[in-house]
Amino acid sequence: MNFTEEYRSKLTTPEEAVQIVKDGDWVEYGSFAGPTIALDRALANRKNELKDVKVRTDYDPLLPAVVEVDPKGETFTYQSFHFSAVERKLAAEGSCYYIPMLYHELPAYYHKEYKSNVAMLPVAPMDKDGNFNMGPQVSHHRAMIENADYVILEVNDLMPRCYGGYNETVHISEVDAIVEANNPLAVIPPSKASDKEMKIAEYVVKEICDGATIQLGIGGIPNAIGSLISKSDLKDLGIHTEMFTDSMVEMIASGRVTGRRKNLNPGKHVFSFATGMKECYEFVTENTSCAAFSVDYTNDPFVIAAHDNFMAINGALEVDLYGQVASESIGPRQISGTGGQLDFLLGSYRSKGGKGFICLTSTFTKKDGTQVSRITPAFAKHTIVTTPRTVTNYVVTEYGVAQLKGRSTWERAEALINIAHPDFREDLIKEAEALKIWRRSNQ
Repeated sequence: MNFTEEYRSKLTTPEEAVQIVKDGDWVEYGSFAGPTIALDRALANRKNELKDVKVRTDYDPLLPAVVEVDPKGETFTYQSFHFSAVERKLAAEGSCYYIPMLYHELPAYYHKEYKSNVAMLPVAPMDKDGNFNMGPQVSHHRAMIENADYVILEVNDLMPRCYGGYNETVHISEVDAIVEANNPLAVIPPSKASDKEMKIAEYVVKEICDGATIQLGIGGIPNAIGSLISKSDLKDLGIHTEMFTDSMVEMIASGRVTGRRKNLNPGKHVFSFATGMKECYEFVTENTSCAAFSVDYTNDPFVIAAHDNFMAINGALEVDLYGQVASESIGPRQISGTGGQLDFLLGSYRSKGGKGFICLTSTFTKKDGTQVSRITPAFAKHTIVTTPRTVTNYVVTEYGVAQLKGRSTWERAEALINIAHPDFREDLIKEAEALKIWRRSNQ
């Protein structure tokens, strides 16, 4: 079959392509390092023609044009499964809504809960067999395409091809319209680790054994852990993660990561999406040692559990004395999202030899200079619990490690207060006593 002719027959302009959108439609956007750009701009230009159009995405690092032209949501209602810094600001202004989710379930939402009218997402140029690669953001996009009545691709010459895995491609026969654009991937500079974060990383790396499989998030602590692993004597580590980052490139380049001992996909660095600097995207481009899967595979707790010595490493904003973890909001202010934290904590504990770490500095400083403990007796009103106390395994601050699984309320309180900042420990003890979770014999 001549796929070139079919391509030409479906090729159009962004302005013509978005004419399919009508009043009341649900429109799906691509996410992460390759957000929908040309089609977003064209749709934004129809603000005065449309009513009640809902746009849904999962982490857009750029300001969406549909919000820029319509910050009050008179035409477009914008929502996201996981907030970027831009979306966090938009939410505070009332221009963006958060969609709670368990990340491994997200593709199922499209099969069970949603009916999408139009899906728009960027892809790499078509290959000789009529396939478009989704680049370094496989995530839930396959399910999104299958669910939509109408599919528009934004073909980007600058989009890397990332090998699967599975669910990393869409065939031209599944596509209704094609537009062309040249947009570089969004670059997200790595966070520099503080001295406190380096200390936390040291505690975590001591818990990792040869042959372990690693999942890391993004931020100062994961970057510090990646750097320490790269300089360690650890051998034959593996990667199975939702997010592939710059720190993983460093770990692989150091020779610490080979994937040889992985129970599943040995020798492959498995991920669902990649974000970082240019070097990160270059590494995953047509790299046969990498395998991009949809998130219902990478984040499936049973798939995670099938790896021996799985080490899940994630961050948090606060932990209360019961062991509940708040990683996405402080009070009603939505800062991030659930992401894969719960998926990986559940899976890592089921793994033979596996461990799940929640990492956070013991304090944070408010804008007025006030220092506040991140180990807290209770969360502020409306704070969202990301991980319930029954799931929390290890909590790590710069003052040590607290293992909470199987521990009673007084044991948890004691362990968490022991890794809190010393300036707050006496007050935390008083609060624990008032909550009846402090034994008289506790030290």
